Amino acid sequence: MSYDKLNIKSWAEQDRPREKLALKGKNSLSDAELIAILIGSGNKNETAVELSKKILSSTNNDLNQLAKL
Repeated sequence: MSYDKLNIKSWAEQDRPREKLALKGKNSLSDAELIAILIGSGNKNETAVELSKKILSSTNNDLNQLAKL
């Protein structure tokens, strides 16, 4: 089965992390969205937000633990 993955550029503009940050401020973003902005881009299999969620999950969503890594 083959399908085209929906990348962040094809999201509604107000849902994209960088645009959401500019429009609504940092408090409107999830930790994963903020990390996605720092990462900058995903890879061919996952968006930056999906990758950020995996990273957070690996530390049980503990930002202090992530910072220590």
